Amino acid sequence: MGLRPGRCYRNSKKPTKGNSRGGRGHKNDHKQKRTYTRTAVKVPRKNFIGATPALRIRQFNMGNPKLKYNVIADLKVREGFDLRDNAIESARMAINRHLVKTLGKDGFFMKVRVYPSNILRENKAAQGAGADRVSQGMSMSFGKPIGRASRLRANQVVYSVLCMKGQETDVRDGLMRAKSRFPSDVFVVFHEDVESIGTKQTKKIREVKVEPTAEQKKAEEAKEGETKDGEKKDEKTDDKAGEDKKEDSKDDKKDEKKK
Repeated sequence: MGLRPGRCYRNSKKPTKGNSRGGRGHKNDHKQKRTYTRTAVKVPRKNFIGATPALRIRQFNMGNPKLKYNVIADLKVREGFDLRDNAIESARMAINRHLVKTLGKDGFFMKVRVYPSNILRENKAAQGAGADRVSQGMSMSFGKPIGRASRLRANQVVYSVLCMKGQETDVRDGLMRAKSRFPSDVFVVFHEDVESIGTKQTKKIREVKVEPTAEQKKAEEAKEGETKDGEKKDEKTDDKAGEDKKEDSKDDKKDEKKK
């Protein structure tokens, strides 16, 4: 089953105009209702949903975090909405591909600043001809989890890129590739507060010692024996060549004396 449009999962909340007593009530500024997507690992009985879908974002940190950068670029959204994890991953791949081609693999550092913690739900029903009896169900039902999304607010940072001065045009072109993948308009802001990106993941290489098996040991011993035999043969050939040269030199001396 393919992806349905975002309006299928949008639960807008109308602002309250007044209370029951006729007075002026508090105007609710939240555009969307609260999502009941709580998951408790230690206490499963407190879960609102059965299971969480798999995360589609492959990595949140890209590039080289060890360089000393002096410029940071933030990609922000102009309005609040729910951004699905597949859109975050698609934009991340496009931006990363452009930056690697223009700045090099180790010439920048990119970080995804949002996490899809909101769980999308859907009341799956049969669609198409002949499914009228099956598709009739409860309206506004709770539904089953089908995906993840991050609930964004206006002017929130989605991606941040660290770079050097003089690379602003390439970074801007790369970040703006997310415009076609987001349902809202985006814009890029450059500043010099490099520490605002937060923690940077360091690359750690863990050394693991693997003991060779018995078959591998035998193969290595056989190779060592072959190399030793080859070295001995080379020494013998070198000795023979040296003896032949000595004999030739003696013969030459004898010929000279006869003359």
